[in-house]
Amino acid sequence: MTFHLKAINKFGPLLALVLVYLFFTLLNSKITSLTALETMMQQTVIVGVAAIGMTLIIISAGIDLSAGSIISFSSVVVAQLMNTQGFNPMLAACGGIFTGTFCGMMTGVLITRLKLVPFIITLGSLLIVRGFAKGLAGSMPINVGQTWLSDLLAILPPEHKWQLIPPGAWLMLVLAVLVSAMLTYTRLGRHIFAIGSNEHTARLCGIAVERVKTVVYALGGAFAGLSGIMLMSYQEQGDPTAAVGLELDIIAAVVIGGGSLSGGEGSIAGSLIGAMIMTVIRTGCQLNGWPPWVTQVVTGIVIVIAVAVDRLRHRSIA
Repeated sequence: MTFHLKAINKFGPLLALVLVYLFFTLLNSKITSLTALETMMQQTVIVGVAAIGMTLIIISAGIDLSAGSIISFSSVVVAQLMNTQGFNPMLAACGGIFTGTFCGMMTGVLITRLKLVPFIITLGSLLIVRGFAKGLAGSMPINVGQTWLSDLLAILPPEHKWQLIPPGAWLMLVLAVLVSAMLTYTRLGRHIFAIGSNEHTARLCGIAVERVKTVVYALGGAFAGLSGIMLMSYQEQGDPTAAVGLELDIIAAVVIGGGSLSGGEGSIAGSLIGAMIMTVIRTGCQLNGWPPWVTQVVTGIVIVIAVAVDRLRHRSIA
C-alpha cells in the first residue's frame, strides 16, 4: 500500500498531464501544433513561476489568496519604473521582485504576530494590494516600450528557434531546480516540511517557526513578483485589473501537482506539471470552441478530483 501511495504521489500528476493532453489531441489535433505549444508554454510560465512560491507556502500548511493581486501590482510597478526617465529594465525588474517580496513579508509578519489564520489575512491582503495597484496606475493599463524584458515570454523569432522555449520559461525551470534543491538539501527546506507536518512538534524541536513562516511568505511574494514581470512581458503592459482570480489557478496547480492543503507535502516539479495541466485544459477547450463556462466547469472538476485524491490518500495513511 505504501509503495502504491508513493507511486501515485510521484507519477500521478505526470500521468494526469499525459492523459489530459491525449484527450484533447483526439478531439482536436491543433493542440499539437508549434503555435499552440508555444502559447501554452507562455501561459504556463505565468502560473508556474508563482506556483513555485505557493508550493513553499502550502508545504508549510499556509495559503496566500493575494498572489494574483501581487502579480498585478508588480506588473504595474515594473511598467511604471520602465516609463521613468533614465530607469533601466534591470532596476525595474528588481523593483517588481522587491514589491512582491515586501508584500509577502508583510503578510508573513501579520500572520505570525497577530496569530490569525492565513486565509483571513491574505483575503484582506488581496483587496489591499489590488487597491494599491489601481491607485498607482490610475486604474488604467500602463504600456511599456520594447526592451529585453518584453522578450522574456515573446514568441521566438526564426533565428532563435534553437532556444526551443522563451527565456522566461528557461528561467522558470532553473528556479524550479534551485528551489527543489533547497527543499531537499538545506535546513530551511527541512524546517518548512517539519512546520507543515506538525507545527507544535517543530516548535518543540527548536525550529524558529515564526521566522521560517515569514521567510516562506516573503519567498512566495518574490516569486509572485517575478510572475508579474512575466505577465508584463506577455501583455506588454502593466495592468492593475489583470490576474484577477489567478491565485486560484496557482493554488490549484500546487494541489493538482500533489501538494496537500493540510501541509507537509508538495513538490516543485509536481506544481509545474499541475500548472501545465491547467493550461492544457484551458487551451484545449478554446481550440474546440467550447464556451468559457465549460472551461470553468472542467477546471473545477479537475480541482475537486485532485483534492478528493489528497483526502483519500491521507485517510489511507491514517
